[in-house]
Amino acid sequence: MLHYAYRLDEANKKLQDFPELDIYCRFYGLSSKDLGLYALSEHKIAGGAWIRLLKEDDKANAFIDEETPILTIAVMPEFRNQGIGSAMLEQLFLEAGAVFERMSVSVLNNEKTVGFFKKHGFVEVENSFRKSPVDEAEVITMVKELPKERVVRPTDGYDPRKWMD
Repeated sequence: MLHYAYRLDEANKKLQDFPELDIYCRFYGLSSKDLGLYALSEHKIAGGAWIRLLKEDDKANAFIDEETPILTIAVMPEFRNQGIGSAMLEQLFLEAGAVFERMSVSVLNNEKTVGFFKKHGFVEVENSFRKSPVDEAEVITMVKELPKERVVRPTDGYDPRKWMD
């Protein structure tokens, strides 16, 4: 998924060419504060979204502080523009809100991308302009305050007896 999150498919590049991106997935899941989910469509993984805490020394573009996790999100090209990214974000906000006050993300500084994240409650961090490690495109950091609500998962209320005899 990291390959798609950083648009390596569009740049026709390989993840191995960017060892600095390893911080977003290396040893992911070994900390109880690593949170993530994936979306399925047509029995295929359609996308993934995850957050993790990083340290200032990691030099991540979206770094705010050591209590604010950084979001990484990707939707496979064939599943884009179907609401999958929005659905993953909304669920991740609920899950993350049980643990964190806010999350940050580094996004391309263009109207479409910034607008998408603003629609989901992210705000731009002033003077956060940087360059993407992939193609030197301008990126900005955005941050979202997380809701403190009861976590409701898509499978809540699921009863397998409804289809079993």
